[in-house]
Amino acid sequence: MTAETEARSVSLEGDTLVIVWADEHVSRIALVELRRGCPCAQCRELRDRGETIWPRPGDTIEVTDAELAGAWGLSLQWNDGHETGIYPWTLLRAW
Repeated sequence: MTAETEARSVSLEGDTLVIVWADEHVSRIALVELRRGCPCAQCRELRDRGETIWPRPGDTIEVTDAELAGAWGLSLQWNDGHETGIYPWTLLRAW
């Protein structure tokens, strides 16, 4: 892992995921973007078919839990029950 893909801290600030990287770069990613861009197979398949992943009518988005996925990414659990997406650090940095 390089300083560009090594997260020093991860936090939530309102509706934004904030990652401070080892090289001091700060990424701010809206939760809506993260949920819509979920990299799991189910969400990729829905996007490939042109279907809406999120939001559905009346939905609000919230992260209910987060944990490290080994040394290579972040697993997020959402208030809509979705929890299979693992976001690799390289993807989050590129976002």
